[in-house]
Amino acid sequence: MANKKFLRRNTTQYLRLGKKRKKVRKWQRPKGRHSKMRQKRKGYPVNVSIGFRKDSRTRDKINGKKVMLINNLEELKKANNESVLILGKIGGKKKIEAAKIAKEKNLNIINFNYNKLLKKISNNKIKNEENKEKEK
Repeated sequence: MANKKFLRRNTTQYLRLGKKRKKVRKWQRPKGRHSKMRQKRKGYPVNVSIGFRKDSRTRDKINGKKVMLINNLEELKKANNESVLILGKIGGKKKIEAAKIAKEKNLNIINFNYNKLLKKISNNKIKNEENKEKEK
């Protein structure tokens, strides 16, 4: 079955329910006494129920690949191109090292652009050297 986005009622009407911010929109079970959605009336949004779950072959995957959370450099060294990587919370110095490793192995990291980071670092080094020369 197709991936269905379940939302609470009136998410498109009120700002606090996510009229302009889709990130705020989420599922909340209808509990009201006279709620037509809870009563499963025709013409109202569908409730979450058995049968809407994804197929087990595609569940918990992105573009058909397994998702792997990277918390340290050892995990990144073990990673391969068969999985999609998500970089966890690591500091700046380790992130630079992770960028170098990812570039060598040509890994696909979803929430991190290593080319952009390495370019930014090289530009900063050049600027720092120019500033040091001006000070002398």
